[in-house]
Amino acid sequence: MAKRRYIVELGYGADLHGKDVTKAACRAVKDAISRSCLCGIIELAGIRDPNKMIIRLLIGCPYPERVDKAQVAAQLPFGSVEIETVPGGLEAKGLEVAALGEGDRIVVANAALTVFLDEKDMDMKG
Repeated sequence: MAKRRYIVELGYGADLHGKDVTKAACRAVKDAISRSCLCGIIELAGIRDPNKMIIRLLIGCPYPERVDKAQVAAQLPFGSVEIETVPGGLEAKGLEVAALGEGDRIVVANAALTVFLDEKDMDMKG
C-alpha cells in the first residue's frame, strides 16, 4: 500500500484538575481537528469516503501508559486510527478544587495528527 501524507496538525489539551491524561489527550485531538478542513482530500485527491483516511495520532503526555486509546480515537469522526503515546507534555502544580476533580496537578498533552491516503483510493480527477 503506497500512502501519501496530506495533513499534519498539532493540538494542545489540558486537564486542570484531576491529572487525567486521557481527558488532556482528547482535548488535544479536538484542538488539532478544530483547525483542519478536509476540502483538499475531498476535492483534490477525490476521496469520497472519509473513512478511507488513515489517521496516525502521536500523543505526548505525562504517564502515557494511562491514556485510554479507544476514548482518544473516538474523538475522530471517521478514518482508521492508529495511536502511539509517548512521554511528553507537562505536569504542573495547579489548584485543588474538590468539585472539579481530585488533586492539584495540571497535566498537558500534545497531539500530532497526521492524515494519510492510500494511492489506490485516490481519484485525482476530483
